[in-house]
Amino acid sequence: MVDTVGSAFATPDAEQPWAALGLRAEEYDRIREILGRRPTGCELAMYSVMWSEHCSYKSSKVHLARFAEVGSETPRGPLLAGIGEQAGVVDIGGDWAVTFKIESHNHPSYVEPHQGAATGVGGIVRDILAMGARPIGVMDPLRFGPLDAPDTARVLPGVVAGVGGYGNCLGLPNIGGEVVFDRTYLGNPLVNALCVGVLKHDDLKRAQARGVGNQVIMYGAATGGDGIGGASILASETFDADGPAKRPSVQVGDPFMEKLLIECTLELFAAGVIQGIQDFGAAGISCATSELASAGDGGMYVNLDEVVLRDPTLSPEEILMSESQERMMAVVTPDDVEQFLAICAKWDVLATVVGEVIEGDRLIINYHGERVVDVDPRTVAHEGPVYERPWNRPDWIDALNADRAEDLPRAASGRELGEQVLTLAGSPNLADKSWITDQYDRYVRGNTVLAQPENAGVLRIDESTGLGIALATDCNARFCLLNPYLGAQLALAESYRNVAASGAEPVAITDCLNFGSPEDPDVMWQFREAILGLVDGCRELGTPVTGGNVSFYNQTDGVNILPTPVVGMLGIIDDVARRTPQGFAYPGDAVVLLGTTREELSGSSWAEAIHDHLGGMPPTPDLAAEQSLARVLVAAARDGLLTSAHDLADGGLAQALVEASLRHGLGVSLTLPDGDPTVALFSETPARAVVSLAGAQYAAFEALCAEHGVPLERIGEVVDTGEIEVLDQFTLALDDVRARWEAPIREAMA
Repeated sequence: MVDTVGSAFATPDAEQPWAALGLRAEEYDRIREILGRRPTGCELAMYSVMWSEHCSYKSSKVHLARFAEVGSETPRGPLLAGIGEQAGVVDIGGDWAVTFKIESHNHPSYVEPHQGAATGVGGIVRDILAMGARPIGVMDPLRFGPLDAPDTARVLPGVVAGVGGYGNCLGLPNIGGEVVFDRTYLGNPLVNALCVGVLKHDDLKRAQARGVGNQVIMYGAATGGDGIGGASILASETFDADGPAKRPSVQVGDPFMEKLLIECTLELFAAGVIQGIQDFGAAGISCATSELASAGDGGMYVNLDEVVLRDPTLSPEEILMSESQERMMAVVTPDDVEQFLAICAKWDVLATVVGEVIEGDRLIINYHGERVVDVDPRTVAHEGPVYERPWNRPDWIDALNADRAEDLPRAASGRELGEQVLTLAGSPNLADKSWITDQYDRYVRGNTVLAQPENAGVLRIDESTGLGIALATDCNARFCLLNPYLGAQLALAESYRNVAASGAEPVAITDCLNFGSPEDPDVMWQFREAILGLVDGCRELGTPVTGGNVSFYNQTDGVNILPTPVVGMLGIIDDVARRTPQGFAYPGDAVVLLGTTREELSGSSWAEAIHDHLGGMPPTPDLAAEQSLARVLVAAARDGLLTSAHDLADGGLAQALVEASLRHGLGVSLTLPDGDPTVALFSETPARAVVSLAGAQYAAFEALCAEHGVPLERIGEVVDTGEIEVLDQFTLALDDVRARWEAPIREAMA
């Protein structure tokens, strides 16, 4: 029997499964207070998914509000859309704009790695599409347990196949990301997905249901039983060590349907027949209807009988909660419905009128002629619970900070120093990732200018002018454990530096904040500190936050992941022909170190790979120095002064030299700066880069650095001897370095 609004009034004390749906007692009581009665089963389903942590941000809202302090002005002008929209939109000049956003699909990707990762890509692509943009590229920051752990052998290949398979089928280049291994991610991998799209200013679309009498149309795939309570519920739960047990909650993706949906939607935009649009993500119809209605100027009526089902046995509650993929909802004037449906038919995309915009402020949903939902949509979509979770500085952090990596033993000889360089190059987090990235198409569409393993992905936007964008994602979670405020700023600084090293001006960020349980005061302190670090850092760098995602409850058996606030940085490059690649290009080029190196080894790759150590304080960010360095790198790219540039981050100067040498098989001969060689090679002091350039350009580059106050030191030259030679210390054959660097992931996945 259908639970109707009438029966809710008639049976006020009927038992309801609110706890099984993830609601707390006080939340259920609040729903009853809002409605003035008990909810129907359908209303309970809607509130449960929309008030979940994943959809409502109920534990993070009070902290995320701080991002407004950064403002909405980029170095190139105001944002066209920012926080609160489906994705941020940035003016990049010449009537062009780009929209970009990053989100998580962590828990579904542990339960079912392939589909969890694939539908994570599909979901973020639809967010970008719903802003009126053509998706043009994706990135995927990934985190796994130890490379040699048995469950990593299950999760990693599945995730990579899901990311690659879905993105490749859509014809979207995968231009960057990260792959990091740490024991805290065992049982709780992180699968973050970023998408970027391009549009003209006038093409911007909003998620609003406006105009009484306008029709509400669902189009795309039919609705099935997959993903019921999927991301919305899974992302609000923790796991135990017994392994996956929630496969029915994971969505199933169809990239070929999504490709049709993309092209169909872009034609609908071009025809001018869409008044408002919303993608179907977490919470399915519950989300699309309540968010469209609450952002509009009226109410909405929906008839669930009109929803096309793959499974006719679904209950109305299941229809509302289903997170079946490749679906969109549009608001269309009555005069445009026929043309809308004809365009969908042309692309073999299902489309059905399921409702209309009505007078008033209610969301009304009927099923089999009975009213099963009658709510104020704002209470579902935007006025959920807000928690100020307790937070406190952990009592264990002082001892952790006192355990400094700077006090660890260092190499006693040049030979030992060289062996440490090899050890770092062959450590899982610094090793070659091509086993993964070769499964992704990085050059489809023909506009990829730089892609993995470069500092940043660079895409051409305008063929006539060469206007382009750069994107980088970064986060060293080890730094964030030691000090989440500084760690978040270091993630911001590294993404900023990576974009600048490619020759692009950094302008705005999106973030994916991955943390443990918000019910743990230690975690909430980490989260709060990371937010403050990003707010202060973005304010100083002038890079507004355009939007993003929070992922809580990333823990297994009570063990929280390392705090992992991933930062995605967008940069603008006026002519992609002037980009700077990371690899040494010409024998005889001067090799120059930019920035100041300090004794900062705590949290470093050296401490991890050589000593299995994590303690001390992370490096100190210097955002003014980052800005100066970026100005030099961007100006040098514009003026054609450099042949390569590589930021210094994980692994310090040593790893940057390894990667720059291996890129094109050219070695380097250098003399280390004065001081401790361990510090010179392995310190991870930020605001540094290593560049190469022709001798004829050196004086101009030196003057540019002096103009911006960036220290530089000529440390060596590019050679074609097939070696990395550090004079008076060691010589490494590139063949040996490459063998160490290429082996770990390839052999683990063999």
